[in-house]
Amino acid sequence: MKNNIEIDQKSGFCFGVVNAIKKAEEELKKGGVLYCLGDIVHNNLEVDRLAKLGLKTINHEEFAKLKNVKVLLRAHGEPPSTYEIAKANNIEIIDASCPVVLKLQKKIHDKYNQEIGNNTQIVIYGKDGHAEVIGLIGQTDSKAIVIEKKEDLDKLDYSKNICLFSQTTKPLDGFQDIIDEIKSRISPTANFEYFDTICRQVSNRIPNIKEFAQKHDLIFFVAGEKSSNGKVLFAECLQYNPNSFFVSSPADIDPEVIGENISIGICGATSTPKWQMEEIEKTINRLVELKN
Repeated sequence: MKNNIEIDQKSGFCFGVVNAIKKAEEELKKGGVLYCLGDIVHNNLEVDRLAKLGLKTINHEEFAKLKNVKVLLRAHGEPPSTYEIAKANNIEIIDASCPVVLKLQKKIHDKYNQEIGNNTQIVIYGKDGHAEVIGLIGQTDSKAIVIEKKEDLDKLDYSKNICLFSQTTKPLDGFQDIIDEIKSRISPTANFEYFDTICRQVSNRIPNIKEFAQKHDLIFFVAGEKSSNGKVLFAECLQYNPNSFFVSSPADIDPEVIGENISIGICGATSTPKWQMEEIEKTINRLVELKN
């Protein structure tokens, strides 16, 4: 039984995550305690790997109680309140916020300040409660309105001005649908502005994953259960190759699905490390050998 196995070279960590992990590793090498505010990446295996090197993951409640320590901020970015707490508690911040996210935060902050008193609704197309979105809302004194899907658009007042932004990791077609819907509803007397703030390094994964999924007989999509990006990309895989399986670790692989003389593709989310995809490849090779 001979199988062709390919790992998608365009899958894996985006620049922001690579940068955050690199900063964490550099700090950990210096010794001493390093905390990380929230999971550094939505991938349990990578979080566990860094925990073994000494990275301690904390939540915002725990962060507020710390004093005189070092805390790493992950790629998702943080609201202004986090920096205020750090200053008050003498916490040294290792800022690994993604530059794309920081640029978006500034854009929203500036727009909010510019529009105060103009009855303008600042709207964010994104996942409510997502770490990046919490940081974005924080730029508006928590006044921004979050839209996850078309049904949420009923929250808006179409007689007032609307200014729309997007979480950096949302799909482009979903953003366009929201724009079209607002345009169809807004009053002729109100202004509607929108800014495409979607990260192309992430959005370009969708056309790539479609192409990769169609190339192979069987797909193993590797991601952590918490990864929003993983859920979106896996849905694309499944649409273009119904023989696609979501796995978080080698233990999730069902040997029964691996047939003879087939082409197998391994791909993943922006939160999936290359080493995790390589572990899946090794496991598939072992299972194939056992069948022979």
